[in-house]
Amino acid sequence: MLKKTLLATAALVALASGVHAEDLKEFRIGILGGENEADRLRNFQCMTEKLPSVLGVEKVSLFPAADYDGVIQGLLGGTLDYAELGASGYAKIYLSNPTAVEPILTTVQTDGAKGYYSIMVARKDAGIKTVADLKGKKLGYADPDSTSGYLVPLVTLPEALGAPVDQVVGSTGFGGGHENLVLEVLKGTFDAGTTFGSGVGEFKDGYTSGNLRKMVDKGILNMDDLVEVWKSPLIPNGPVVVRTSMNDDMKAKFKQFMMDLPTSDPACFSAVQGGDFKGFTEVNVDFYKPIIDARKATIGG
Repeated sequence: MLKKTLLATAALVALASGVHAEDLKEFRIGILGGENEADRLRNFQCMTEKLPSVLGVEKVSLFPAADYDGVIQGLLGGTLDYAELGASGYAKIYLSNPTAVEPILTTVQTDGAKGYYSIMVARKDAGIKTVADLKGKKLGYADPDSTSGYLVPLVTLPEALGAPVDQVVGSTGFGGGHENLVLEVLKGTFDAGTTFGSGVGEFKDGYTSGNLRKMVDKGILNMDDLVEVWKSPLIPNGPVVVRTSMNDDMKAKFKQFMMDLPTSDPACFSAVQGGDFKGFTEVNVDFYKPIIDARKATIGG
């Protein structure tokens, strides 16, 4: 809450002082919440070292928000210049102000897919093997602004269940981000929970990328403790977005830097993206229209 307040206050100051993108001395990166803050800062450290010379700014600053909405509000308020969002987070921004940010790139999975999956997991000893076993159970979602952790399950789970979710499960709640959600499932706070993964490779490895893989790589998750209960239809990979009012030269330099990153610094690319990806591909708002429409119909702005 404090970070969101600071971001909102900074936005008002920037507007009042008439700061223009052309005068940028600092490039501000928003980092979504839901994962240990120290880990998030460590993963993005390479960006703070490389981008100043690329963009011609004095420094690059990291803003790890407490949750998804902290970054969303920072982008809407103009106090952040770049972030990597889920499709639902971008949809929330678009529905509030369609010209606040531009989606420019998205990741490509190792198999060439431009999407990923919502994956419901349960503890192996919970006796939950399929969605039919969810009757009367506690279901956890990751974050209200998460695509895979909330929006897509909200839209697609009823078909798998044969009924609205709240008519089947005993209760629902939020885990406070993907990493925390899985930890709460392991603790028994929830009987099952929705997180995300590439769907490429093996479940036992946490797939090739996504939250499960990041947790495995950090040594805080043993996939033998979990079972996969359900997997969604393919979801569009989330966008790399930049503030629309940033000058075109800086946008072009940043975009090229990102597109080159998988080969110029594979370790940095992997750290920022959280797993194995083939690279980036260009996207625009049209790629996310189905998610925008789904959010508007189910959650609203």
